[in-house]
Amino acid sequence: MPQFRISEVAGLLGVSDDTVRRWVDQGVLAAEHDEHGRLVVDGADAARRAVDLASAAEDPSGVARSARNRFVGLVTRVQRDGVMAQVDIQAGPHRVVSLMSAEAVDDLALEVGSLAVAVVKATTVIVETPGGTP
Repeated sequence: MPQFRISEVAGLLGVSDDTVRRWVDQGVLAAEHDEHGRLVVDGADAARRAVDLASAAEDPSGVARSARNRFVGLVTRVQRDGVMAQVDIQAGPHRVVSLMSAEAVDDLALEVGSLAVAVVKATTVIVETPGGTP
């Protein structure tokens, strides 16, 4: 069963180490000491907490969609190049980049600091693991 140190869980969930420790103290996350005496969190428990946190991030549009990969975040960059534009959105620890028409940027009134939802519909998703067998 995978286990993660407090700092690793914090990085994966996009919160501070202190927040993870507080969750452990409150019983929100179960933790134990590993063979080196370090406090570690069970990977499955961390995964459940990640789902809870993601569920709490509401889509401000209130529009139902078939796409399940939705990232609520803030626009961090809008780079225009004639007819096209690149829009970067920071959604928690995830940077989502979209290429769209400059007209769409104007229609959506996208600017740095705007609240936005990146909706991703992909036919292929590649999954990687550290130390996985090639």
